[in-house]
Amino acid sequence: MNPRPFKVLGIQQIAIGGSSKEKLRTLWVEKFGLEITSTFVSERENVDEDICAMGSGPFKVEVDLMQPLDPEKKPAVHTTPLNHVGLWIDDLPKAVEWLSANGVRFAPGGIRKGAAGFDITFLHPKGNEEFPIGGEGVLIELVQAPPEVVSAFARLAGQ
Repeated sequence: MNPRPFKVLGIQQIAIGGSSKEKLRTLWVEKFGLEITSTFVSERENVDEDICAMGSGPFKVEVDLMQPLDPEKKPAVHTTPLNHVGLWIDDLPKAVEWLSANGVRFAPGGIRKGAAGFDITFLHPKGNEEFPIGGEGVLIELVQAPPEVVSAFARLAGQ
C-alpha cells in the first residue's frame, strides 16, 4: 500500500437528521446554546438544514440539524438520526485519488461544494465488489480544510 498522501485533521461536522428541525433546535440551540450560523435547502439532496456552530476559529465544529423536504423521497435524511460525520482533510483531491485506488467506495456526486461552502465528497456507507471498503453503515463526508484550519492543526500537533 502506498503511503497516505493526506491527513485527517479532525472533526469538521456532525449531521443529525429528524422529522422536525424544531425538535432538534430545542435541544441543540435552546438547551445546548449552539448558534445557527446559516441554513441550506436542496431539493436534489431532499434536505432543509440549519447549520450550527460549536466552538470557534479553526477548531469550530459544525452541527447540521436536518429534516427532509419530502419524507417520502430519497435521500431520507431523517431515517438515520446520526446522518453523517464530516472530517477535515488537508488535501481532498489526493485523498479521493488514494482512497479510491485503495478500495474505498465513494457515493455518487464526486467532489463538489457543500452547504458550508467547502469542497466535499462522501464515502459510501457500504462497500461493494469493486470497492470493498465503505463506512460500515456510516456515511462519512470528507471536507477540504481551508488553509487556516490546516495550519492550526499543524501548530497544535507541533509540526
